[in-house]
Amino acid sequence: MEIELKQIDRSAPPCASAGPIENIWPDDGVSRIPFQIYDSPEIYQRERERIFLGPNWSYVALECEIPNAGDFKRSFVGDLPIVVVRDTDGSVNAFANSCAHRGVAFCQEDSGNAKSFTCPYHHWSYDLKGNVTGLPFKRGFKGKGGMPKDFDVSEHRARPLVVTVRNGAIFASFDSSVESFEDYMGPNMLQYFDRVFDGRPLELLGYMRQRIDGNWKFMFENLKDPYHASLLHVFFVTFGLFRMDAKSAIEMDETGRHCAMVNRRAGELEAEAAKEMKQTLRDDMKLKDTRVLDLIREFPGDVTAVMSTVWPNLILQQQSNTLAMRHIVPHGPGQHDLHWTFFGYADDTPEMRAHRIRQANLMGPAGFVSVDDSEVMVMSQEGTSPYHDRVGIAEMAGKTVEDHDHTITEVAVRGLYKHYRKVMEL
Repeated sequence: MEIELKQIDRSAPPCASAGPIENIWPDDGVSRIPFQIYDSPEIYQRERERIFLGPNWSYVALECEIPNAGDFKRSFVGDLPIVVVRDTDGSVNAFANSCAHRGVAFCQEDSGNAKSFTCPYHHWSYDLKGNVTGLPFKRGFKGKGGMPKDFDVSEHRARPLVVTVRNGAIFASFDSSVESFEDYMGPNMLQYFDRVFDGRPLELLGYMRQRIDGNWKFMFENLKDPYHASLLHVFFVTFGLFRMDAKSAIEMDETGRHCAMVNRRAGELEAEAAKEMKQTLRDDMKLKDTRVLDLIREFPGDVTAVMSTVWPNLILQQQSNTLAMRHIVPHGPGQHDLHWTFFGYADDTPEMRAHRIRQANLMGPAGFVSVDDSEVMVMSQEGTSPYHDRVGIAEMAGKTVEDHDHTITEVAVRGLYKHYRKVMEL
C-alpha cells in the first residue's frame, strides 16, 4: 500500500471584499482595525501607490555596504525593486531595477561592483546614474530594422529615485516632492535616530533574511506594540531585558507614523507584575553562556534599548549592544520578507565587535526573542484572512494618540493607523 504525504496548507483562502474599500473602516477612529486591510488585493495596490510610490523616505541601504565607486546593492521600496549604487564622484544614486525597454529586473545580484549594468534580455546597458548607454542594433543592420530616428534614449532611462543620506543611512523616494529627511522625522524622532547614527563610520557585520507568511503591516505593528513584549517573549521576561515593571516610554512624531519604544532594563521583579506575567516567566530557564546578556554602556543616559519604527519600511534596532536595520519588503497582501542588516562602528574594538555578533543571537529568524514574533504573524494572517467583517481591538491605555510614559499600551498602533487612514483615505 502506498501512502501519499502532502503538506498541509494552514493559510486561509482570501475572502471576497465586502464592499468598496473606502467604507471598510468602522467609526471608532483608530481603536478598531478592519481585518480586510491585511488581505485585500485592492488595499495592497493602493498601499503601493500611496505609500511606496508616494512622498515618503524609505530605507534602502547603509553607506558601509557600498563604500567604493561602482559598489551596488539590490534593494526594495515596498515591493518595487531598485538598485542603490555609489557613483564615481562618491554620491549615491538609486533607480528602478526595471529595464526601460521591456521591464526586466536587470540586476540579479544582491551586491557587487560594476562600471555599468546590462539587461540580459536585449542587452540594453545603463551607467551608474541609470542612463541608457548602449542599445544593440539601434540603427539596425545593413539598412534594415533599428529604432526610429526620433527615438531619444535620454528620455528612456531607468526610473530615478531621489536619495538622502544621513550619517551613514541611505533613504530613497520615488516622489521628488518629498520633504527633507529632517522635517520628515521631526525633532524628537531624529534625536533617537542620531543616537545610533551619530556620525561615526559604520562597519557591516552581516545579514539575516526571512520570509514570513503574514501581511507587512503586522511587522510594523509589532514594534509599535509593547503590550505583547512581556507576554509573548519568554526570554525577555525571564532575563529582564524587557518587562512591564521597567521604566519605559512610547514616543511618536506629530503624525503618529514614526515611533520610538524606549526601555530600561528591569530591576527586582515586582509581585503585581509577576502575577500578570506568570505564564511567561520561566524560573527554570538558564543560560550556559550569559555573555549574550552583557550590557556595555555606550550611549548617553540609562536607556538600554530603543526600537524605532521609521515609516514606512524600517525598524531601527538598538537592543543592548546589538544594532540592526530591519527592512520590511512586502510580497503581496499575505507575505513579506524581513531583511536584517547588522552593523557596528568602524572604531569598535575586536572585543566589542565579537560581542555585537554574539548578541545578534537575540534577534533574527531563529533569535532567542524574535523567533516568537515570526510565528505569531503567521497565526495572525491565518486568523484574520477569512474574516473580512471583523475588526481588531487597539484600546489598551485608551483610544487617543499621544506619548505614554509606560508600555502597557497600544497607543503607537493607533498612531500608525491614524496616519495610515489619512494617507490611504480610508
